[in-house]
Amino acid sequence: MQLGLQVSSFTWPGGPESIGPTLARVARNAESANLASLWVMDHFFQIASIGPPEQEMLESYTTLAYVAGITERIELGALVTGVTYRHPGILLKTVSTLDVLSGGRAWLGIGAAWFEEEHRGLGVPMPPLATRFQQLEEVLQLARQMFADDQSAFRGEHFQLERPMNHPAPLRRPPILIGGSGEKKTLRLVARYADACNLFDFGPEGITKKLDVLKAHCAEVGRDPEEIQVTVLGHRAISRSGRKRADGSPTYSVAETVDSLSRLAEVGVDTFILNLGPDTTDDSVYPLLAEVGRQLA
Repeated sequence: MQLGLQVSSFTWPGGPESIGPTLARVARNAESANLASLWVMDHFFQIASIGPPEQEMLESYTTLAYVAGITERIELGALVTGVTYRHPGILLKTVSTLDVLSGGRAWLGIGAAWFEEEHRGLGVPMPPLATRFQQLEEVLQLARQMFADDQSAFRGEHFQLERPMNHPAPLRRPPILIGGSGEKKTLRLVARYADACNLFDFGPEGITKKLDVLKAHCAEVGRDPEEIQVTVLGHRAISRSGRKRADGSPTYSVAETVDSLSRLAEVGVDTFILNLGPDTTDDSVYPLLAEVGRQLA
């Protein structure tokens, strides 16, 4: 199993002028700890599970480009891009540009979008969910075409591109990750189009159930499910002692973290993407993560 890091909040001490230097330190810490990937949310307002909408939120691809410039190895992606936010031709050009400038480290993480408040606030059209899934499927089809430098006209129901040229082409075909766990639509799209899925941390039993559904969808389209990387996003607070904090919140020692993640690996999880919450900026956490990674490997 590999480890990734999700950075989901930029509300850090020092105000906006501290965001760039702090993010640089986080990214270098993650790379020094040999984490496989770094992800940011594709939101424009903060989401309610983390904080009020007024909290600082950076545009995802500008952020990933900044991180690409200060790192050398760690892979980079949005977890996940909302299909509604950017015209697909521009989105795929953006991901390809990130791949070229990062030396072949970009992912296309994508989903059907859900955060209505930021759509309304910024004037972004948000069609019904069924339409968004139709749009998502067209973008997935177009991604395969543009990443392969196929410039033939694309004629979808929702998107029409006369010449989807994409030069320079990405250095590698960016892996396509679809976020979400819906069994009827999302996992069907994973089976048909994706290199990876991203699930929430439902625990071994819950993840097994989702993967059984994915395997059934793969059988329907004649695809080997082993071709699809399974990633899981979850929260962990890691400390050397594993003791509860003063506020009563739990932390996990290296051994406890390795044990819990090993159980997920046993049911087929390839990458666990950690959301460290406020510990993201704590330099002392990253040597512990490096040890977790070594033991999982």
